[in-house]
Amino acid sequence: MNLKQLYYFKRLSETEHYTEAASSLCITQPSLSHAISELEKELGVALFARQGRNVKITQNGKRFLPYVDDALASLENGRMVLQKNGAENKENIRIAFIYTMGEYVVPQLINKYSLSPECHNVTFSFTQGTSLTLLQELKAGKVDLAICSYIADEPDIDFIPVIQQELVVVTAKDHPLARLYEHEVDLVETIHYPYIYFSENSGLRPFIDNVFMQQKLLPEIACYVDEDTAMAGLVSIDYGIAIMPRISALSYYNVHILTIKNTIPPRYIYLATMKDRVLSPALQSFKNVVIHDSQNIC
Repeated sequence: MNLKQLYYFKRLSETEHYTEAASSLCITQPSLSHAISELEKELGVALFARQGRNVKITQNGKRFLPYVDDALASLENGRMVLQKNGAENKENIRIAFIYTMGEYVVPQLINKYSLSPECHNVTFSFTQGTSLTLLQELKAGKVDLAICSYIADEPDIDFIPVIQQELVVVTAKDHPLARLYEHEVDLVETIHYPYIYFSENSGLRPFIDNVFMQQKLLPEIACYVDEDTAMAGLVSIDYGIAIMPRISALSYYNVHILTIKNTIPPRYIYLATMKDRVLSPALQSFKNVVIHDSQNIC
């Protein structure tokens, strides 16, 4: 007696018609007839009696059917339990990242990691936001790692630089600076124009503040925004100029990009993890991918 014979018996008892049962089981009628015959031989009783072109389940077949139903139902329950346990055994890596990393960098990191053996039974959850928000999520244990700006006075967080970003001056295409300068500009030449500036929620804000302090310049602020695409959009309508990372999304906007002539410190994006949290092998493997491949992806 095998499992297929029990499935075949149950289906034939429902249809009481060999051709219909065989078709629904995707087997030939002779194969079904043979399986039922072998089952009857093993049990030593007839399970079906022929009535013309159809068959009728016998009394012995009716007695046997509840046990087959119970057995098949029990096996199906077991299969579902194992599948559920398999799903529960999958590790979920929770990644947080600033908005500019979502367009290209994070998807490429996931793709790179998916090629490694360690990605088996791993799923991902994603959170986007400003650096301050993401680090709060990290400290609360809601995410496993964050790709963000460096934030000072966070002694419990390990920051590893993974991407160096170039900062540029961005203006509208018809802005006076765009007409005067084709490729690069000194920041002193920009100070006469209002700036669209990163808000205090942005991890880039302290860095740009420091750039202006080093140059002994005080920009006029037209407005504050949290993220880069909003900044680019406002620049494109000439609401102001901006200092921001040279991100690929700038190519979608009607803006002019100028390299900064001044010597300014390098701007890095960091991988942030909690110092006191032990990483699983899968998470450590993904962390290594972020560390070693992020700069090459950009």
